[in-house]
Amino acid sequence: MKHLSVAAVTVAALLLATASPATAAGATAVGDVRQAMKTLAETPGVVGAIGGVYVDGKLAGQGTAGSRLLNGQGGTIPVGSRFYIGSQTKQMVGTVLLRLVEEGRLALDDKLADLLPEVADGDLVERADEITVQQLIQHTSGIPDWWSRGGSEPAFDVFDFTTYYRPIDIVKTTRGLPRTGEPGKEFAYSNTNYTLIGMIIERVTGGTLAGELDRRLFRPLGMTRTYALTKPPEGIKGPHGHGYYPDSTGTLRDMHRANASWGFGAGNIVSTTHDVSAFQRAFNQGKLLPPSLQKVLAGPPRSAKQSTGQCADDLQMQGGSGLGYTTLILYSTDGRQQFEMSVTRSTTDDSAIIPAMVKAGQAVLCPTGVA
Repeated sequence: MKHLSVAAVTVAALLLATASPATAAGATAVGDVRQAMKTLAETPGVVGAIGGVYVDGKLAGQGTAGSRLLNGQGGTIPVGSRFYIGSQTKQMVGTVLLRLVEEGRLALDDKLADLLPEVADGDLVERADEITVQQLIQHTSGIPDWWSRGGSEPAFDVFDFTTYYRPIDIVKTTRGLPRTGEPGKEFAYSNTNYTLIGMIIERVTGGTLAGELDRRLFRPLGMTRTYALTKPPEGIKGPHGHGYYPDSTGTLRDMHRANASWGFGAGNIVSTTHDVSAFQRAFNQGKLLPPSLQKVLAGPPRSAKQSTGQCADDLQMQGGSGLGYTTLILYSTDGRQQFEMSVTRSTTDDSAIIPAMVKAGQAVLCPTGVA
Protein backbone atom coordinates (compact mmCIF):
# COMPACT_ATOMS: atom_id res chain seq x y z
CA MET A 1 0.00 0.00 0.00
CA LYS A 2 1.13 3.53 -0.42
CA HIS A 3 3.12 4.85 2.47
CA LEU A 4 2.84 7.94 4.63
CA SER A 5 6.34 6.82 5.85
CA VAL A 6 7.45 4.59 8.74
CA ALA A 7 7.20 7.61 10.92
CA ALA A 8 6.80 10.49 8.53
CA VAL A 9 4.01 11.87 6.40
CA THR A 10 4.74 11.65 2.68
CA VAL A 11 2.13 11.60 -0.06
CA ALA A 12 3.23 8.14 -1.11
CA ALA A 13 2.39 5.91 1.92
CA LEU A 14 2.49 4.83 5.67
CA LEU A 15 3.53 6.65 8.75
CA LEU A 16 4.74 5.51 12.13
CA ALA A 17 6.09 7.86 14.78
CA THR A 18 7.11 8.39 18.38
CA ALA A 19 8.09 11.30 20.64
CA SER A 20 8.17 12.40 24.26
CA PRO A 21 5.05 13.45 26.17
CA ALA A 22 4.22 17.16 26.23
CA THR A 23 1.30 19.43 26.88
CA ALA A 24 -1.48 17.65 25.03
CA ALA A 25 -0.84 14.39 26.90
CA GLY A 26 -2.21 15.84 30.10
CA ALA A 27 -5.21 17.50 28.51
CA THR A 28 -8.57 15.86 27.91
CA ALA A 29 -10.52 18.61 26.15
CA VAL A 30 -11.30 17.80 22.54
CA GLY A 31 -12.66 19.86 19.67
CA ASP A 32 -15.76 19.35 17.55
CA VAL A 33 -15.24 16.21 15.48
CA ARG A 34 -18.31 16.84 13.32
CA GLN A 35 -17.09 20.29 12.36
CA ALA A 36 -13.60 18.96 11.71
CA MET A 37 -15.00 16.29 9.37
CA LYS A 38 -17.22 18.86 7.64
CA THR A 39 -14.22 21.08 6.96
CA LEU A 40 -12.15 18.09 5.83
CA ALA A 41 -14.88 16.95 3.42
CA GLU A 42 -14.71 20.33 1.70
CA THR A 43 -11.15 19.57 0.54
CA PRO A 44 -11.07 19.07 -3.25
CA GLY A 45 -11.03 15.40 -4.13
CA VAL A 46 -12.64 14.20 -0.89
CA VAL A 47 -15.81 12.13 -1.32
CA GLY A 48 -16.47 11.37 2.34
CA ALA A 49 -14.79 11.59 5.73
CA ILE A 50 -15.26 9.78 9.01
CA GLY A 51 -13.51 10.26 12.33
CA GLY A 52 -13.63 9.25 15.97
CA VAL A 53 -11.67 10.53 18.98
CA TYR A 54 -11.02 8.53 22.14
CA VAL A 55 -9.76 9.69 25.53
CA ASP A 56 -8.69 7.10 28.09
CA GLY A 57 -10.41 4.43 26.03
CA LYS A 58 -13.77 6.19 25.88
CA LEU A 59 -15.44 7.77 22.87
CA ALA A 60 -15.13 11.56 23.16
CA GLY A 61 -16.57 12.52 19.80
CA GLN A 62 -17.31 11.21 16.32
CA GLY A 63 -18.56 12.54 13.04
CA THR A 64 -18.93 12.02 9.31
CA ALA A 65 -19.31 14.39 6.38
CA GLY A 66 -19.42 14.37 2.62
CA SER A 67 -21.13 11.37 1.05
CA ARG A 68 -20.89 7.60 0.96
CA LEU A 69 -20.85 7.52 -2.85
CA LEU A 70 -19.55 9.80 -5.59
CA ASN A 71 -21.30 13.07 -6.46
CA GLY A 72 -23.09 13.43 -3.16
CA GLN A 73 -24.97 10.15 -3.51
CA GLY A 74 -25.75 7.49 -0.90
CA GLY A 75 -26.07 9.73 2.14
CA THR A 76 -23.28 10.23 4.66
CA ILE A 77 -20.99 7.44 5.80
CA PRO A 78 -22.56 5.94 8.94
CA VAL A 79 -20.57 6.52 12.13
CA GLY A 80 -18.72 3.40 13.17
CA SER A 81 -18.32 2.22 9.57
CA ARG A 82 -15.41 0.04 8.54
CA PHE A 83 -12.72 1.21 6.11
CA TYR A 84 -9.43 0.08 4.62
CA ILE A 85 -6.62 1.09 6.96
CA GLY A 86 -3.91 0.65 4.31
CA SER A 87 -0.38 0.78 5.68
CA GLN A 88 -1.61 1.15 9.24
CA THR A 89 -1.67 -2.62 8.82
CA LYS A 90 2.13 -2.72 9.09
CA GLN A 91 2.39 -1.74 12.74
CA MET A 92 -0.08 -4.50 13.62
CA VAL A 93 1.73 -7.11 11.53
CA GLY A 94 5.09 -5.97 12.89
CA THR A 95 3.73 -6.31 16.43
CA VAL A 96 2.70 -9.92 15.79
CA LEU A 97 6.17 -10.72 14.45
CA LEU A 98 7.86 -9.11 17.44
CA ARG A 99 5.67 -11.06 19.82
CA LEU A 100 7.06 -14.20 18.18
CA VAL A 101 10.53 -12.81 18.82
CA GLU A 102 9.58 -12.24 22.47
CA GLU A 103 8.45 -15.90 22.64
CA GLY A 104 11.83 -17.03 21.31
CA ARG A 105 10.41 -18.51 18.13
CA LEU A 106 12.76 -16.42 16.00
CA ALA A 107 15.33 -13.68 16.53
CA LEU A 108 15.85 -10.17 15.18
CA ASP A 109 19.12 -11.22 13.57
CA ASP A 110 17.70 -14.33 11.88
CA LYS A 111 18.36 -14.28 8.14
CA LEU A 112 15.61 -14.15 5.54
CA ALA A 113 17.16 -17.03 3.57
CA ASP A 114 16.97 -19.29 6.62
CA LEU A 115 13.36 -18.40 7.41
CA LEU A 116 12.08 -18.45 3.81
CA PRO A 117 14.50 -20.52 1.69
CA GLU A 118 12.19 -20.23 -1.31
CA VAL A 119 12.88 -16.51 -1.73
CA ALA A 120 16.62 -17.14 -1.85
CA ASP A 121 16.24 -19.66 -4.68
CA GLY A 122 17.16 -18.09 -7.99
CA ASP A 123 17.79 -14.79 -6.22
CA LEU A 124 14.07 -14.07 -5.97
CA VAL A 125 15.22 -11.74 -3.20
CA GLU A 126 18.84 -10.76 -3.74
CA ARG A 127 21.17 -11.13 -0.75
CA ALA A 128 18.49 -12.91 1.26
CA ASP A 129 21.30 -14.59 3.20
CA GLU A 130 22.36 -11.18 4.54
CA ILE A 131 18.95 -9.58 5.25
CA THR A 132 17.72 -9.84 8.84
CA VAL A 133 14.29 -9.79 10.44
CA GLN A 134 15.04 -6.42 12.01
CA GLN A 135 15.98 -4.94 8.63
CA LEU A 136 12.65 -6.07 7.17
CA ILE A 137 10.74 -4.47 10.05
CA GLN A 138 12.65 -1.20 9.82
CA HIS A 139 12.77 -0.92 6.00
CA THR A 140 16.54 -1.11 5.84
CA SER A 141 16.72 -4.35 3.85
CA GLY A 142 17.25 -2.68 0.48
CA ILE A 143 14.53 -4.87 -1.07
CA PRO A 144 12.66 -3.00 -3.85
CA ASP A 145 8.99 -2.07 -3.38
CA TRP A 146 6.40 -4.09 -5.28
CA TRP A 147 3.94 -1.19 -5.15
CA SER A 148 5.63 1.36 -7.34
CA ARG A 149 8.17 -0.56 -9.41
CA GLY A 150 9.56 2.87 -10.29
CA GLY A 151 6.11 4.32 -11.02
CA SER A 152 2.93 5.10 -9.12
CA GLU A 153 1.09 1.76 -9.36
CA PRO A 154 1.74 -1.96 -8.85
CA ALA A 155 2.88 -4.17 -11.71
CA PHE A 156 -0.52 -5.87 -11.82
CA ASP A 157 -3.96 -4.68 -12.93
CA VAL A 158 -5.44 -2.61 -10.11
CA PHE A 159 -8.93 -3.17 -11.54
CA ASP A 160 -8.65 -6.96 -11.39
CA PHE A 161 -10.83 -7.60 -8.37
CA THR A 162 -10.96 -11.40 -8.64
CA THR A 163 -7.49 -12.90 -9.21
CA TYR A 164 -5.82 -14.26 -6.10
CA TYR A 165 -2.14 -13.31 -5.84
CA ARG A 166 -0.09 -15.50 -3.52
CA PRO A 167 2.42 -13.59 -1.38
CA ILE A 168 5.25 -15.27 -3.26
CA ASP A 169 3.73 -14.01 -6.52
CA ILE A 170 3.86 -10.46 -5.19
CA VAL A 171 7.50 -10.85 -4.19
CA LYS A 172 8.28 -12.18 -7.68
CA THR A 173 7.17 -8.90 -9.26
CA THR A 174 10.25 -7.23 -7.78
CA ARG A 175 12.72 -9.65 -9.38
CA GLY A 176 15.27 -7.72 -11.42
CA LEU A 177 14.43 -4.34 -9.90
CA PRO A 178 17.44 -2.42 -8.53
CA ARG A 179 18.06 -2.69 -4.81
CA THR A 180 17.54 0.48 -2.80
CA GLY A 181 20.66 0.13 -0.68
CA GLU A 182 22.96 -2.11 1.31
CA PRO A 183 21.32 -4.35 3.94
CA GLY A 184 21.05 -2.46 7.21
CA LYS A 185 22.57 0.77 5.90
CA GLU A 186 19.72 3.12 5.04
CA PHE A 187 15.95 3.50 5.25
CA ALA A 188 14.00 2.87 2.03
CA TYR A 189 10.29 2.19 2.41
CA SER A 190 9.17 -1.01 0.71
CA ASN A 191 5.87 -2.87 1.00
CA THR A 192 7.75 -6.03 0.02
CA ASN A 193 9.36 -6.08 3.48
CA TYR A 194 5.98 -6.63 5.08
CA THR A 195 4.78 -9.12 2.47
CA LEU A 196 7.81 -11.15 3.53
CA ILE A 197 7.07 -10.56 7.24
CA GLY A 198 3.56 -11.95 6.70
CA MET A 199 5.08 -15.02 5.05
CA ILE A 200 7.50 -15.45 7.98
CA ILE A 201 4.64 -15.27 10.50
CA GLU A 202 2.81 -18.02 8.66
CA ARG A 203 5.95 -20.18 8.36
CA VAL A 204 6.86 -19.84 12.05
CA THR A 205 3.36 -20.35 13.46
CA GLY A 206 1.97 -22.80 10.92
CA GLY A 207 -1.19 -20.70 10.84
CA THR A 208 -2.52 -17.93 8.62
CA LEU A 209 -1.57 -14.29 8.97
CA ALA A 210 -5.26 -13.39 9.33
CA GLY A 211 -5.67 -15.99 12.07
CA GLU A 212 -2.59 -14.85 13.99
CA LEU A 213 -3.69 -11.21 13.85
CA ASP A 214 -7.11 -12.19 15.16
CA ARG A 215 -5.76 -14.45 17.90
CA ARG A 216 -2.96 -12.21 19.12
CA LEU A 217 -4.41 -8.71 18.63
CA PHE A 218 -7.98 -8.33 17.45
CA ARG A 219 -9.77 -10.54 19.96
CA PRO A 220 -7.67 -9.70 23.04
CA LEU A 221 -8.01 -5.96 22.37
CA GLY A 222 -11.75 -6.07 21.69
CA MET A 223 -11.27 -5.14 18.02
CA THR A 224 -14.45 -7.00 17.16
CA ARG A 225 -15.08 -5.25 13.83
CA THR A 226 -11.56 -5.68 12.46
CA TYR A 227 -10.40 -8.39 10.07
CA ALA A 228 -7.65 -9.12 7.57
CA LEU A 229 -8.64 -9.61 3.96
CA THR A 230 -7.34 -12.84 2.46
CA LYS A 231 -8.74 -13.77 -0.95
CA PRO A 232 -10.90 -11.80 -3.43
CA PRO A 233 -13.64 -10.86 -3.96
CA GLU A 234 -13.72 -9.85 -0.32
CA GLY A 235 -14.33 -6.24 0.58
CA ILE A 236 -15.59 -4.03 3.36
CA LYS A 237 -18.51 -5.54 5.25
CA GLY A 238 -21.54 -3.38 5.94
CA PRO A 239 -22.26 0.22 4.85
CA HIS A 240 -19.06 2.16 4.20
CA GLY A 241 -17.53 4.95 2.19
CA HIS A 242 -16.54 4.29 -1.42
CA GLY A 243 -13.28 5.55 -2.89
CA TYR A 244 -12.57 5.98 -6.60
CA TYR A 245 -9.64 5.71 -8.99
CA PRO A 246 -9.49 6.57 -12.72
CA ASP A 247 -8.98 3.87 -15.33
CA SER A 248 -7.07 4.37 -18.60
CA THR A 249 -10.00 6.35 -20.06
CA GLY A 250 -10.18 8.66 -17.07
CA THR A 251 -13.42 7.07 -15.85
CA LEU A 252 -13.60 6.89 -12.07
CA ARG A 253 -13.92 3.30 -10.88
CA ASP A 254 -15.30 2.28 -7.48
CA MET A 255 -12.47 0.67 -5.47
CA HIS A 256 -14.47 -0.50 -2.47
CA ARG A 257 -13.74 -4.15 -3.38
CA ALA A 258 -10.14 -3.62 -4.45
CA ASN A 259 -8.10 -6.81 -4.66
CA ALA A 260 -6.42 -6.86 -1.26
CA SER A 261 -4.59 -10.14 -1.80
CA TRP A 262 -1.67 -8.11 -3.11
CA GLY A 263 -1.68 -6.17 0.16
CA PHE A 264 -0.89 -9.27 2.23
CA GLY A 265 0.98 -8.14 5.34
CA ALA A 266 1.42 -4.62 3.98
CA GLY A 267 -2.11 -3.24 3.83
CA ASN A 268 -4.85 -5.86 3.97
CA ILE A 269 -6.72 -4.95 7.17
CA VAL A 270 -10.23 -3.48 7.43
CA SER A 271 -11.09 -1.73 10.70
CA THR A 272 -12.92 1.13 12.43
CA THR A 273 -11.99 4.28 14.31
CA HIS A 274 -12.70 2.48 17.59
CA ASP A 275 -10.58 -0.56 16.82
CA VAL A 276 -7.56 1.25 15.38
CA SER A 277 -7.59 3.53 18.42
CA ALA A 278 -7.77 0.51 20.74
CA PHE A 279 -4.67 -0.98 19.11
CA GLN A 280 -2.74 2.31 19.15
CA ARG A 281 -3.62 2.89 22.79
CA ALA A 282 -2.44 -0.57 23.84
CA PHE A 283 0.75 -0.21 21.80
CA ASN A 284 1.66 3.18 23.26
CA GLN A 285 0.87 2.03 26.79
CA GLY A 286 3.35 -0.85 26.41
CA LYS A 287 0.73 -3.57 26.73
CA LEU A 288 1.75 -5.43 23.56
CA LEU A 289 5.55 -5.49 23.56
CA PRO A 290 8.41 -4.97 26.02
CA PRO A 291 10.19 -1.61 25.62
CA SER A 292 13.20 -3.08 23.78
CA LEU A 293 11.01 -4.61 21.07
CA GLN A 294 8.57 -1.71 20.95
CA LYS A 295 11.51 0.50 19.98
CA VAL A 296 12.21 -1.73 16.97
CA LEU A 297 8.94 -0.54 15.40
CA ALA A 298 9.65 3.12 16.15
CA GLY A 299 10.90 5.11 13.18
CA PRO A 300 12.39 8.62 13.05
CA PRO A 301 10.29 11.02 15.18
CA ARG A 302 7.66 13.01 13.30
CA SER A 303 5.08 15.02 15.16
CA ALA A 304 1.96 16.87 14.09
CA LYS A 305 3.65 20.08 15.14
CA GLN A 306 6.64 19.34 12.91
CA SER A 307 4.28 18.83 9.98
CA THR A 308 2.60 22.21 10.11
CA GLY A 309 4.20 24.24 12.89
CA GLN A 310 1.11 23.95 15.05
CA CYS A 311 -0.19 22.00 18.03
CA ALA A 312 1.49 20.02 20.81
CA ASP A 313 4.85 18.33 20.45
CA ASP A 314 3.68 14.94 21.66
CA LEU A 315 0.98 14.45 19.00
CA GLN A 316 2.30 11.78 16.65
CA MET A 317 0.87 10.36 13.44
CA GLN A 318 0.46 7.11 11.59
CA GLY A 319 -1.41 6.56 8.38
CA GLY A 320 -1.86 4.90 5.05
CA SER A 321 -2.96 5.74 1.55
CA GLY A 322 -4.17 3.55 -1.29
CA LEU A 323 -6.34 3.62 -4.39
CA GLY A 324 -9.28 5.82 -3.43
CA TYR A 325 -8.68 6.21 0.30
CA THR A 326 -6.39 7.75 2.92
CA THR A 327 -6.29 7.07 6.66
CA LEU A 328 -4.56 8.94 9.46
CA ILE A 329 -4.39 8.71 13.23
CA LEU A 330 -3.07 11.41 15.53
CA TYR A 331 -2.34 10.28 19.06
CA SER A 332 -0.61 11.24 22.28
CA THR A 333 2.41 9.11 23.06
CA ASP A 334 1.19 8.30 26.57
CA GLY A 335 -1.71 6.35 25.05
CA ARG A 336 -4.44 8.59 26.46
CA GLN A 337 -5.77 10.19 23.25
CA GLN A 338 -6.31 8.90 19.72
CA PHE A 339 -8.11 10.44 16.77
CA GLU A 340 -8.50 8.11 13.77
CA MET A 341 -9.79 9.41 10.43
CA SER A 342 -10.61 7.85 7.08
CA VAL A 343 -11.16 9.75 3.84
CA THR A 344 -12.48 8.35 0.57
CA ARG A 345 -11.19 10.12 -2.54
CA SER A 346 -11.97 10.77 -6.18
CA THR A 347 -8.44 11.91 -6.99
CA THR A 348 -5.09 10.18 -7.38
CA ASP A 349 -3.38 13.06 -5.62
CA ASP A 350 -3.69 13.24 -1.83
CA SER A 351 -1.03 15.93 -1.36
CA ALA A 352 -3.69 18.44 -0.27
CA ILE A 353 -5.78 15.87 1.57
CA ILE A 354 -3.10 14.71 4.01
CA PRO A 355 -2.37 18.24 5.36
CA ALA A 356 -6.12 18.79 5.67
CA MET A 357 -6.38 15.60 7.74
CA VAL A 358 -3.50 16.71 9.95
CA LYS A 359 -5.22 20.05 10.51
CA ALA A 360 -8.49 18.28 11.35
CA GLY A 361 -6.64 16.15 13.87
CA GLN A 362 -5.06 19.17 15.47
CA ALA A 363 -8.40 20.96 15.66
CA VAL A 364 -9.81 18.02 17.61
CA LEU A 365 -6.91 17.04 19.87
CA CYS A 366 -5.61 20.50 20.72
CA PRO A 367 -8.47 22.88 19.87
CA THR A 368 -6.84 25.83 21.65
CA GLY A 369 -3.49 25.33 19.91
CA VAL A 370 -4.46 25.60 16.24
CA ALA A 371 -4.12 28.92 14.45
